[in-house]
Amino acid sequence: MTASGLSGCPSRCPQLPFSRLGSRHVRVMAFSVAGKSKQGMEFLQVKRRRVQLIKSAMDASFGDMANDSAAVFPRINVKDPYKRLGISREASEDEIQGARNFLIQKYAGHKPSVDAIESAHDKIIMQKFYERKNPKIDIKKKMREVNQSKIVQTVRGRFQTPSTKFIIKTSLAFLVLGILTVLFPTEEGPTLQVAISLIATMYFLYERLKSKIRTLLYGFGAFAISWLLGTFLMVSVIPPITILKGPRAFEVISSLITYVLLWVSSTYVR
Repeated sequence: MTASGLSGCPSRCPQLPFSRLGSRHVRVMAFSVAGKSKQGMEFLQVKRRRVQLIKSAMDASFGDMANDSAAVFPRINVKDPYKRLGISREASEDEIQGARNFLIQKYAGHKPSVDAIESAHDKIIMQKFYERKNPKIDIKKKMREVNQSKIVQTVRGRFQTPSTKFIIKTSLAFLVLGILTVLFPTEEGPTLQVAISLIATMYFLYERLKSKIRTLLYGFGAFAISWLLGTFLMVSVIPPITILKGPRAFEVISSLITYVLLWVSSTYVR
């Protein structure tokens, strides 16, 4: 027995015609799936490239974190300890210590770099210690302090530079007195030449000051101070001079020193 519609001759069974459209649709779906898979692979490759680019950019900006601990100090071979630490010679102890700590922390993974930093730091500290124990006198600074003092400013205010013609005239006068004192010393000493030097001082002071009272005060004061200072220098400071010989050599040299001081007074005193 056969069930109707379920069994029987195959020729009797209805056969569905083969559809070309269905086969083409299957092929299109297969190609579509394959295309999506290919696009997915390309998308993954693009993502990987972007990650690599971002990582390279971060490494270029911030350095390779894996190799940062082994960074080499770029000034490791610089001989000057101040230049090696990157500080000036006027840096304070806090600045020196701060530079050392910063560089040690940055190049801690490289032992030669650490040794070079420590060596420069030790040299600077020892040099500072030596300078404190043996202070160096700054001559320029001392001269500047002396020139800026009130006493020196007051003394300098009492002097004034005259004309070149007046300087030449006073210089020739006292030069002639000095030559006469050396060439013609007397047994009594250069008394006459000293008296002439006082008269010359009075004359030149009056020519500049135009005041008799000030001329007398300045003239006798300059003469007394010059003679006392010349005698003091000969006794306490200037060693014996063998060029000038004779019983009056001491008075002659004292007179020459006095002439120089009188020339300064008569030429530059305001």
